Amino acid sequence: MEKNRTLASIKRDLEGHVGEKVTLRANGGRKKILVNNGVLEGVYPSIFVVRLESDTQRTVTYSYSDVLTKTVQLYFAG
Repeated sequence: MEKNRTLASIKRDLEGHVGEKVTLRANGGRKKILVNNGVLEGVYPSIFVVRLESDTQRTVTYSYSDVLTKTVQLYFAG
């Protein structure tokens, strides 16, 4: 990965992966790490949406600054 990542470069990277399966690793606070599988559903000006593959089919949204600060980490299959 490059050292000087910006919010715009993160958004551009995610735009190329819309519709792909993703493993989401998020900091849940109090030393909890949440790991979920899902599909990157949409990329918007300040947030992105991931539809989780759990039994409830819920969606979660995160900002690009969460990726920049490594609060959220995304791993794409392939």
